[in-house]
Amino acid sequence: MVWFLLLAAGLWAMGARMRAPVQARWQMIGLLYVAVLAALVALPAASPLRVSLGGSLAEWLVLGGLAAAVWAYGQVLARIRARATEREAAAAPKPPLITSGETERYARHILLREIGGPGQAALKRARVLVIGAGGLGSPVLQYLAAAGVGTIGVIDDDTVEVTNLQRQVIHADARLGMPKVFSAEAAMVAQNPYVTVRPYNRRLTPDIAADLFADYDLILDGSDNFDTRYLANEVAARLGKPLIAAAITQWEGQLALWHPAGGGPCYACVFPERPAPGLVPTCAEAGVAGPLPGVMGTLMALEAVKHICAVGEPFRGRMLLFDGLWGETRTIRTAPRPGCPVCGGRGANAGPHAGM
Repeated sequence: MVWFLLLAAGLWAMGARMRAPVQARWQMIGLLYVAVLAALVALPAASPLRVSLGGSLAEWLVLGGLAAAVWAYGQVLARIRARATEREAAAAPKPPLITSGETERYARHILLREIGGPGQAALKRARVLVIGAGGLGSPVLQYLAAAGVGTIGVIDDDTVEVTNLQRQVIHADARLGMPKVFSAEAAMVAQNPYVTVRPYNRRLTPDIAADLFADYDLILDGSDNFDTRYLANEVAARLGKPLIAAAITQWEGQLALWHPAGGGPCYACVFPERPAPGLVPTCAEAGVAGPLPGVMGTLMALEAVKHICAVGEPFRGRMLLFDGLWGETRTIRTAPRPGCPVCGGRGANAGPHAGM
């Protein structure tokens, strides 16, 4: 057996020199041991090789059993140590999700019984994507950052222009010409350094939408064109993501939560066809009252906070219509449309509180 031990030691040293994993070194020694057993079984008793191995097959089996017992003892000991380490880690005090500095910052939220500490923690864990950093996106982004939403993504391919400053209050004259997402990021981080902002300086397109949406819990659409609205609705519905969307024109705005997976309709259930070209003029064509996007965007942010904290009655299955010129607000009921090509009207089969 002496030569076996020497050979095993040589294999171990060679493995160490080659920086082979410990498991691989034991496997080499194990293969050597199996080869010895095979030789003892296959060779006749008078064979010079079998004689050189020394000892009987029983002795080698005892040696292997002892080695196996030592290995098993080591494994058990390692598991005991791992469990002890896990218990120590579990017993160790964990840093609070909401730091002392944040507790004072969000004190008015925490005082609300509907939000409190758990709701504020949910806001910090939330990942929200905002489409558009313009009129609607400006108040949405500001209030989400102020509210302490932990991760906020914003996608937009425009730059700040002087005509934006009449209503897009997150931007400033000093940042004219800057991409809107970076301008918005600067304002949000300056307002609340505890949030993480992810700017995407590009247009939302079909080739990136699904991968982008998959990384977020909630989507807010403040875009200004129907191509983006229908795309956002289609991808959000396919992924089961809730979509809070608003639209504005001149003095009027609308707001809804589109969430078929939660029991409501999708945007295409209510608006199956795009309006004819020129029927709905853009803000650049028809104008818009400066505070109007602030009103609707702030309502979007409020709806997002409600959804994240699972409080109140969401605008799922309802649409808010706001007329700023005459100071009128109406709420209309909406419902999934059977056979909808986007969601199939599946929201009609979900429970009334599903996906809250």
